[in-house]
Amino acid sequence: MNHAIPHQFSIGIDPADIDFMGHVNNASYLKWVQAAVVDHWRALAPAEAINQHLWVAIKHEITYRKPAFLEDDVIATVLLEKVQGARAFYETVIRRGEEVLAEVKSSWCCLDASTLRPARLARDVIQRFFPAEEADKR
Repeated sequence: MNHAIPHQFSIGIDPADIDFMGHVNNASYLKWVQAAVVDHWRALAPAEAINQHLWVAIKHEITYRKPAFLEDDVIATVLLEKVQGARAFYETVIRRGEEVLAEVKSSWCCLDASTLRPARLARDVIQRFFPAEEADKR
């Protein structure tokens, strides 16, 4: 069972996000997911880990449900599903109120900030994202 902490990320819609049809261009969702996942990492990881690691996206799979518009209040909810080696697997749901606008599954690779080579995270860093699992082990 997934006990990860959901992370809320408020999205600001910029006029440049609006396409010829008057709603947010599909490419903007990718920009939002990347910002939300990086914000999640910075919110929960210790400062030392943030300084030592970078994240690069490997894959995004986006399912678009409803369009977003310039004046919408949009929130991305980020959930880290699992970490395997140097990879992290995320699910991000983008909503306007209760309406789901898009669902995104993405995978990321953790890099050592100095060598730019794939790097595994220390167990204590990973546990910051899954605190309930640590409590279950007691």
